[in-house]
Amino acid sequence: MQSERTWRDYLTLSGKGMMMGAADAVPGVSGGTIAFITGIYQELIHSIKLCGPEALGVLFKQGIKAAWLHINGTFLLSLVVGIMISALTLSRAVVYLLDTHPELLWSFFFGLILAAIWSLVRHIEKWNLPILFAFALGTAIAYGVTIITPTSIEPTPVYFFLSGMLAICAMILPGISGAFILLLLGMYGPVMLAIKEFQFGILVIFAAGCLVGLLSFSRVLDWMFTSFKNVTLALLGGFMLGSLNKVWPWKHTLETMIDRHGKVVPLVEKNVLPNTFETLTGQPAYLAYGLGLMLLGVALVFLMEHVGNRPSED
Repeated sequence: MQSERTWRDYLTLSGKGMMMGAADAVPGVSGGTIAFITGIYQELIHSIKLCGPEALGVLFKQGIKAAWLHINGTFLLSLVVGIMISALTLSRAVVYLLDTHPELLWSFFFGLILAAIWSLVRHIEKWNLPILFAFALGTAIAYGVTIITPTSIEPTPVYFFLSGMLAICAMILPGISGAFILLLLGMYGPVMLAIKEFQFGILVIFAAGCLVGLLSFSRVLDWMFTSFKNVTLALLGGFMLGSLNKVWPWKHTLETMIDRHGKVVPLVEKNVLPNTFETLTGQPAYLAYGLGLMLLGVALVFLMEHVGNRPSED
């Protein structure tokens, strides 16, 4: 964890927050993946963990400044600012591309996550049977999540709270998308509607669930990194590998549903090869563009790793 940063470092952190926010807007891509690629994942998890009862003790005993330093507040604020900016700007563009050019957007994220797997597992110091088992378990869990058929339920305040807890846990895990978890729970539409219409009471309940889930799950992750780092890395790498099933660019829709806005959206999809996609849908697969965007995603991972691992200048 870096103890001293310049304003340029915090500006860069806000940029990483923007990328995390844009990734979280896509059901199937996790902001946690971006955090790991850019070299801030463990610091993020540890800083969130510090925002618990201990921070309140420091606040009452030593004051606001000491509590702010205790939780690595400027680091967290920089990321939050970036995520909020992304929610208002960049994420809208991502959602638009997901609606108009999904094959191209999925191609980019497929390459991004594929390279991110290598970026993560190369930090594993030694492969052995427990490491391989953790990698396989993570792959199986994430793949299993991607093939579950989304449900449709009548949302209640309790369900909003529980959905917030589960979604935020997935959001900070590389490879598992919080937005996709909301889709599976049948809560993506209700949450988006609550945000759009600013249903304050519902948003407070959802945010409370997110807060409880974030503070509790960050402690688990921080403990896992401290006690079983290699196994944890293998598990997270498996999560990302299994999630590739969700971000495969060329899909054939088997079932659809009507969302709350009266729009027909895919419910159950099957991954197909590009030529099969063209035959079944009558639409161009844009294979050359898709492969190019996959390579761009791979290149961006290397660039983000370079920026994320570059030492700070005083």
